[in-house]
This record gives sequence, structure tokens and C-alpha cells, in this order.
Amino acid sequence: MGRIIVIENVSLDGVMQAPAAPQEDTRGGFAHGGWGAPYADEVAMREMSEGMAQGEQGGPLLFGRVTYQQFEGFWPKQTDGNPFTPVLNAATKYVVSSTLSEPLTWENSVLVRGGELAAVKEREPRDIGVLGSGELVQTLLRLDLVDRFVLSIHPLVLGDGARLFRDGAQLAAFDLVKSVPTTTGVIIATYDRAR
Repeated sequence: MGRIIVIENVSLDGVMQAPAAPQEDTRGGFAHGGWGAPYADEVAMREMSEGMAQGEQGGPLLFGRVTYQQFEGFWPKQTDGNPFTPVLNAATKYVVSSTLSEPLTWENSVLVRGGELAAVKEREPRDIGVLGSGELVQTLLRLDLVDRFVLSIHPLVLGDGARLFRDGAQLAAFDLVKSVPTTTGVIIATYDRAR
């Protein structure tokens, strides 16, 4: 059985919404999209690449519908030699949705329903990475299925937007197992679930 590893960019006030691009996710009138882009550096790229090389982030992926559709519309079309493109295209992608239907168009994509999450974790021998997928992460937290967080904590307060940990989150303890500062002030912190 693999671990479920949630990999997120968050602001100091816990916002995870739309770090990559201005129009990535404007739900709720969110107007700060793309807030994470100015903080990218070689240290962050190296850490993410090392995770992929170790299998931590190069194994199967678990997506919510919105994030899956955003990735599906972008990554399969990349031909610029980005090292993440072949990894993302080749990965098994478990997509949690009640509205999508098979066949899914992005190669190696498998549709699952919310009630099947524990079974996916049980049968998958490799670690399963979760990128973005804010609503799915809330479900995983409620079901106590998150084994590790890899959080890129940005030195920025946004004031509004969807947060990683929301009101009503269950009590859960985590141990810090690694922290790496970047040249732009981001702290990449890895936390394992204390069980």
C-alpha cells in the first residue's frame, strides 16, 4: 500500500487557490491568481525533480475533476522539453469525479468515485501524489487518508481564497521530516502523519 502525498503551494495565511496563473481558478471572485510564479527558483525545481526521481512524485497521481481538466488541457500539449511533461503524461492518473465519464482523454487516466479512495490507496503499491485538487484534499483529510504533506509555503499573505485547512478540519498531528528554504523565501516543508 502506497502513501497519499499532498503536494501544495500555500501562502502564509494558508491559501492554495490558483498559484500558477491569473485565470487558473477565479471561483469566488479570486483575483490573485498566479501569486506563486514570482517565487519559482532553482532550489524549488531541484526539490520537485528529486521527488520525482525518487518516485515520491513520479508515481501515480490523484486528481479532483477541476485540477485534472486544467492539467489535461495543458500538459499533453507541451513540447518544450520541460522535465515534468513526460512524467505527468506517463503517470497513472486517478481522477475523482461524479460528473466525468470514461473514456478519459489524457493517457493513463482512470476514473474513480469518492467512495473508492481508500480502495485505490490500498491496492496501489506506490506512493500517490495529489497536486492542487483542493476539494479532493478536503475529502482526503476527512477520511484521514493523507500520509504526507509537501508544502511550499510562500512569504505572502493573500487575505482571501480557498485555504488548504478550512474551518471544521479534523484534529491531526504531523511530524516535520524535512525543510528546505529557497532563494526567494519559500520554505518547502515535508510533514508525515503522526499515527
